[in-house]
Amino acid sequence: MPTSRDRTQYVAVIALILSMVIWSVSGIAIKHALAVFPPFTMIVLRFVPSVLLMFIIGMVRRKHSLFCLQKMDLKDLPLFLIAGFCQPFLYYMLETFAFDALNSPTIAETLLSTSPLLSPIFAAVILRERVTKYNIIGILISTTGVFTLSLVGNKDFSIGSFWGVPLAFAAVSAAVVDSIMMRKAPVKYSSLSFVFYTQLISLCFFIPVWFVKEGPEAIYQLPFTIHDTELQMALGCIAYLTIFASVIAFILFCYALRQVGVTQANAFNNIRPAFTALWMFLFFDEILPLGKWIGMILIIFGLFVC
Repeated sequence: MPTSRDRTQYVAVIALILSMVIWSVSGIAIKHALAVFPPFTMIVLRFVPSVLLMFIIGMVRRKHSLFCLQKMDLKDLPLFLIAGFCQPFLYYMLETFAFDALNSPTIAETLLSTSPLLSPIFAAVILRERVTKYNIIGILISTTGVFTLSLVGNKDFSIGSFWGVPLAFAAVSAAVVDSIMMRKAPVKYSSLSFVFYTQLISLCFFIPVWFVKEGPEAIYQLPFTIHDTELQMALGCIAYLTIFASVIAFILFCYALRQVGVTQANAFNNIRPAFTALWMFLFFDEILPLGKWIGMILIIFGLFVC
């Protein structure tokens, strides 16, 4: 008979897989949204509704649950400030600069998929989280699968600017620090509360940058320059990013990370490119050579070991 702890672990694994499935579509949705909206405008249009949606849900679900919204204690403000600054704000900024500096999107995506490699180091040093040899072996196998999946069949491997590499690793480090803040957050805060406050704080950083870089005129000019169907597609993608990627997936990931720890939760990030490749194969007729299938098998096998 499975114990209560076993059942909690099973639920956490399901939550992690669901969040990765949702996020695996995010890259496709972002690509379509960026065909219409400038980057910072797209981010603001994505996160303002997500914060409002979480506030409404939190007000409706006042009883203790995964979806209630607790008032923040001022003594916990530094934790939320660090988390909100690291992700989404700092991660998105560094990710954008990394893509701009690196010639190959393949190299950029591969470098940005290395959070499982850094997570055990951060978790062991900051949280004193126990990392087993099976965690390390599984992460290495799974990460090998990510590199195989990303690099097989791609011909453009020119690096571009050297600074793209440290920028990509800085972005990954910011995401890992955010996950550590999730783990350190007091248990009195629901997963929705943590995600709500971090995204609200991130908006406080994003909006000034948006005003300086793009401003409201980026939105005012859209109806006169974009064909209606293209605009509708972009708005549909932003709606997906708002509801599923920014709210549901973040809450599921936050819940699961608090149950299984930083190392194991971030190991699941390796299956995101596998799902993305699968969606591209099923719905966009992208050819998957044998090497990419081998990469996906290595990713899944590595997760089982981890």
